[in-house]
Amino acid sequence: MKYRAYGHKGPRFISNCLFGNRGKFGLTPDENDPAWIEWTAAYHLFYESTQKSGIGSTINNAGYKILRDVIFEGTRIIEVGPGGLNHMLYWNGKPDFYAMVDLDEKFLVNASTKLSAENISHDIRLTTRDSQGVLPAADNEFDILVTFYSLEHLYPFEQHLEDMLRVLKPGGLIVGAIPAEGGLAWGLGRYVTSRRWLRNNTGIDPDKIICWEHPTMSDEILSSLSGKMDLKKLVYWPMGLSSIDLNLILKFIFRKPA
Repeated sequence: MKYRAYGHKGPRFISNCLFGNRGKFGLTPDENDPAWIEWTAAYHLFYESTQKSGIGSTINNAGYKILRDVIFEGTRIIEVGPGGLNHMLYWNGKPDFYAMVDLDEKFLVNASTKLSAENISHDIRLTTRDSQGVLPAADNEFDILVTFYSLEHLYPFEQHLEDMLRVLKPGGLIVGAIPAEGGLAWGLGRYVTSRRWLRNNTGIDPDKIICWEHPTMSDEILSSLSGKMDLKKLVYWPMGLSSIDLNLILKFIFRKPA
């Protein structure tokens, strides 16, 4: 199945503003770069300011609602990038076990507190950028892999996807959502929201951080998933039309072949 986002394939002077100057800065962060160092220090403030209230919260919640279509009861789940675990409101049943993988220990500790409060058996698994996409999990360990607004951070994505499939049982699901990265609506929306926040609150060059934070476009993610898995559900939000350029998020359920 072909998925196309035309926004990032437009004239360079436009795509650079909306999707970062990828030709100049590349797709992998220089961890010694002053902009990256400032970004890692400001990230939690950025997350709280842009994702947990207003339009950011509305967009995130729209993606989380895909969980209503998946039964958690009696399953073993691994989540890649749990963030604040703000999607618990939409869970359909209680899993037997919930593992969480992230680069950020603070997110993992906060999420663990929420699961403990609900008496859900779980663990946290801290990973690093040097892991090369290998998840801290055994082969065929999980029934479901949950991931919200994280896949666009993974590069090269195909390598990460191969390991996600490794830890899933045959017939297991990948369920989650991604921003419509590379699409015109998403690029314009970021230009007037999070890009403006960076300009107003930091000295960071957005053209650089956008490339490093979101190296993988949404059309690449969907094409990779559909090439390896069976599509069960794909929802374009908010317009509902099958166009990455006209929507802000893409929420999905893919099934690993049995």
